[in-house]
Amino acid sequence: MFWLSHHHPEEYNRTYVLGGIRVCARCLGTYPVLLAVLVGLFKLRAPLTWSWDVPVVLGLTLPALVDWAVGRFRPTGGSNAVRTLTGVLLGVALGRSLFIHLQRPLPAVLLWQAALVAGVAVPVLLATSRKSNPGP
Repeated sequence: MFWLSHHHPEEYNRTYVLGGIRVCARCLGTYPVLLAVLVGLFKLRAPLTWSWDVPVVLGLTLPALVDWAVGRFRPTGGSNAVRTLTGVLLGVALGRSLFIHLQRPLPAVLLWQAALVAGVAVPVLLATSRKSNPGP
């Protein structure tokens, strides 16, 4: 299975078909941009600390999290254009935090980013799993 093609048939509305392969709309925005940002930052020999790293990385991560969370509650809602755009923003954020992490493992910006993702994902996953698996 292609690594950007991780959706089940009931979620195919969240994919594009490229060369006969279903590709996740958000991943299509995220991974090429992440790679480009990472390569660009290394080529530019960007500094490892910018005063705005944490707010910008968190701000660029948040739209993808919000769109993903909304999609968990409304599986047929949303659009692939929005998913791809939020993926691009996420790719920039991940590119910056990964650039720092590869040179100074577990920097504050990466830890804040992980905390934001967990802080959104865990409650959403718990709420939507209860919704899809009602108890006795």
